[in-house]
Formats: sequence, structure tokens, C-alpha cells
Amino acid sequence: MTEQATSGCVLVTGGTGFVAGHVVEQLLARGYDVRASVRSGAGPAKRAGLRALSAEYPGRLEVFEADLLVPGAFDAAADGCRYVFHVASPFLMPEQIRDPTRDVLDPAVIGTRNVLAAVSRSPTVTRVVLTSTVGAIFGDYVDVDGVLSERSFNTTSTLENNPYHYAKTVAERLAWDAVRAQDRWSLVTINPGLILGPSHTSASDSGSVFLMRELMSGYFFYGAPGFSFTFVDVRDVATAHVRAAENASASGRYILAREEMVSFLEMARAIRERYPWRLHLPRHPVPDVAVRVLGPRFGLTQDYISKHLGIRFTVDNRRSVRELGIEYRPVAETVLDHYESWRHHREEHPAR
Repeated sequence: MTEQATSGCVLVTGGTGFVAGHVVEQLLARGYDVRASVRSGAGPAKRAGLRALSAEYPGRLEVFEADLLVPGAFDAAADGCRYVFHVASPFLMPEQIRDPTRDVLDPAVIGTRNVLAAVSRSPTVTRVVLTSTVGAIFGDYVDVDGVLSERSFNTTSTLENNPYHYAKTVAERLAWDAVRAQDRWSLVTINPGLILGPSHTSASDSGSVFLMRELMSGYFFYGAPGFSFTFVDVRDVATAHVRAAENASASGRYILAREEMVSFLEMARAIRERYPWRLHLPRHPVPDVAVRVLGPRFGLTQDYISKHLGIRFTVDNRRSVRELGIEYRPVAETVLDHYESWRHHREEHPAR
């Protein structure tokens, strides 16, 4: 890799988030002065990770309050920065979404527009790294023709069907339009799958944390439905962000996910091997026919079930390996670190 300078000032949006916290940590470890934006309503629990990092790297981390929906809110934070990592954007599972426009579309699209406007007003910024998702590549599993690669864009999701994927697709397209309209700064997008691993805070609203909380709390104790996920460790995602900024030749989109998908049952087995007494974890799969019959009682539509249940495909992650040097962590390491982090935070904050 041809690396650019690894010092100076950088901005990370959504600093209290699951992914952003690890991006901030890795940037500080590499010698950058980091500005992290947070929402004004982010309470002490959400800011705990940033407080710990600020204590570990005194004088190197500056926190800005900025609202994704407010024009000009990121101007001061971006001013003088070399790189901008736009990570802030709610990742919510369908059952977490009440109002698709308010909950996911506006923060993703208006937020991206406002952050890129700040970039355009800060002449020092040379590269933007945008956190997208594999959901901007495909809408439903049936859309993938055997192998998932960066070449495709999601054309099937809507605000009504898969609103998170739709919102991130619109936001990523907006970013690519913005970079083509000028020639001062470059853009790289990171498109991760389901992100798991240790969290800096007990207060994360991330959909991946929510999903694993259901698994670890016994929601699937009766058996695991046959859903699988593109899968990646949060620390590998953070490393990809940093290297996408530092590698001068990095360009385009990078899928961040292991080559093979991972199922609920495989995740549960990884935990049970270390903690065999965790009786609330599923031991067996739920037959697909039972999922089709009972799924609607748990908020799954027949349309969603038909487009995802039992479907697996291969992930072409060669660009991330070859150009960003990512060495993907083993599934068991990621799942166990996620589980142990969850247990630690739950013991510190029993109400969560």
C-alpha cells in the first residue's frame, strides 16, 4: 500500500457509535489528533468510551456536538482536518424502526449532505471515508447471484421494504455524485456486513448489537431460524476505515465481510463451546417450515422470509484483503469478544 501521512487532525462523525468508537481508538493509537462529533442528546453512558479514550490519549481527542440534520453543524469540526470519516448514521433492525423517514432516511441522507458540505468548505480535507453497508449493494438475499461483489448497487429496496438499506443506498449515491462534482477531495466507501465484536459502551443502539442481544438473552432459546449473515469484526471494519484514508491508491467501494456467511446457530455454538452452561442459547435449528408458519408472530413477513430464509452466498472480499491488507478475525473470536463485552457492560449497568 502507498501510505499518506499518519499525523494531523481528522474528524470522525458519530463518535459515540459502535463502529466510530473503534475508528477513533485506532486513529489515536496511530498518532492523529481526533475530533469526534456527538449528538447533543448523547448522555453519559454513550460518551463513556470517548471519555476513556480521552484519558488514555490526553489532549488528543476533541469532542464536538453536531446534529446530522442541521446545515453547517460540522463546519467547525471539519475545519483544518486532513481526513473526514463519516460514520454517523443509525443502523436499525426493522423492528427498531417506527418512522422510516425520521429514523433512518433523514439521518443518512441529510446527514451525508451536511457533512460533505462541511468538507467542501474545508480546503484542507483531501479524503472522505464513508461508512456504507452491504445493503447498498443488494436489497434482499435473493438479489445476489451466488457471489456478492462491489460492482452492484441496490435497486430493489424502498422506504417501505428494507428502509435501512434504501436509506444507505441513497446516501452513498449522493456521496458519489458529490465527489464527481469536484476534484479536490477523494471518496472511499466501506460496505460492511453484520458488524460484531466488543463495544466501548453499554448504550449502543446499533442494530447488530440489538440482534445479538436478542440471541444472547434467550430470544431464540427454542431453536435458531435458518438465517445467515455477511459477517465482520468491528475492529477489522475500523482498520479498513483507517487504511482507506492512509492508502493513497485506495478507491471506490470495499466490502468488509468474511468470505462465508455465518448463521445464528453457528454464533450460538461459538459461545456454548466456551460457556456450555449458557442454557438459553439455541442448540438446534428451527425447521424452515416452522419459521414460515410462526415467523409473522415475531414480526417477519412472508415476503422477507421467502427472500432470506436458508439463502447463503459467497462474499468476494478480495479488494479489502489485497488493497487494504485486511486479515479477517476468526468468527469464534469475534462472537466471544462480543458476548464477553456484552456481559461486562450488563454487569456494570444491569438495567440494560
